[in-house]
Amino acid sequence: MRGEHAGYACGAALGFLGDLIAADPRRGHPVAAFGRAAAAVERRLWRDHRGWGAAHTVLCAGGAAAGAALVRHAVRSAPAPLRDGAGIALTAATVWAVLGGTSLGREARAVGGALAAGDLDVARERLPHLCGRDPQALDGPQMARAVVESVAENTSDAVVGALVWGALGGVPGLVAFRAVNTLDAMVGHKSPRHRRFGWASARLDDLAGWPGSRLTAALTVLAGPDRRGALRAWRADGGAHPSPNAGPVEASFAGALGVRLGGTLAYGGRVEHRPVLNDGAPPVAVPDIERAVRLSRRVSVLALVTTVAARLAAGAVRRAPSSVTRRAAGARTRAAVGALARTAHDSRGPGA
Repeated sequence: MRGEHAGYACGAALGFLGDLIAADPRRGHPVAAFGRAAAAVERRLWRDHRGWGAAHTVLCAGGAAAGAALVRHAVRSAPAPLRDGAGIALTAATVWAVLGGTSLGREARAVGGALAAGDLDVARERLPHLCGRDPQALDGPQMARAVVESVAENTSDAVVGALVWGALGGVPGLVAFRAVNTLDAMVGHKSPRHRRFGWASARLDDLAGWPGSRLTAALTVLAGPDRRGALRAWRADGGAHPSPNAGPVEASFAGALGVRLGGTLAYGGRVEHRPVLNDGAPPVAVPDIERAVRLSRRVSVLALVTTVAARLAAGAVRRAPSSVTRRAAGARTRAAVGALARTAHDSRGPGA
């Protein structure tokens, strides 16, 4: 177990570094391949019914997690000289595949650069890479706000949440979280086609994203330029957002950056009027996009350190009772052997 926990720590660090150096490729990404497979399953299973949507979720997310578990079992069954190295390599490759922090920053900066240059057409062209809002319905300041909100939410979805489930479940946990999150992005919205069919994916994503979103908000308080503002906005406005997980994250980002988020937006062909987060602060300006990206990076690094340390600490705690139990068992064995020896000696009688 000690080697397994240490191997996960090494693999997670290498995978995180890999995402920094070589972000998501344009073609051939494993998550994109999963998305195509899930879309093919949807075409076969789709019915305007929650039960069929639940079957789609179980088949796709469960199948991905089961496949990852089988690969992990094969690695654990490898000969001893190869086992540790293969386990580290598998964890590193999986962490690299499921993280999207570098791509998130790259796309946010691309929109920010277009807005800074006054090229709204390019900004509208790039915005769909970050979120599903209708870019044609947004002006420059609204697009800047959309970028900051997307950076905040996806810091949790694309980085912190995956690291949390990786620490809890290893490679299968990483794959399962990314599969659930991808399914939510595909079918978990309130369009006429997916209102019922995507219900299970959306609810499962809410459940899976809960720990990561709270850790993201907490780390934003620690890493943000305005810690008190981040904590105040999280407490005051985190529960006002319609999403139970986006609310704490976006509110803490708003307070940390000293900007106002939320309000009216156009999403999926409909207009939503969401509560304002960190009301009273100035609206988002284009330079705030870069500040949000830097905050996201700091939160991501802290999340890696926190989750790896938590896994190593949990492994140490599990080992400690085992060693105590072994020592106690040894003491009991020695006492029993001594008692038997005395009994045998007494049974022989004097002078035996």
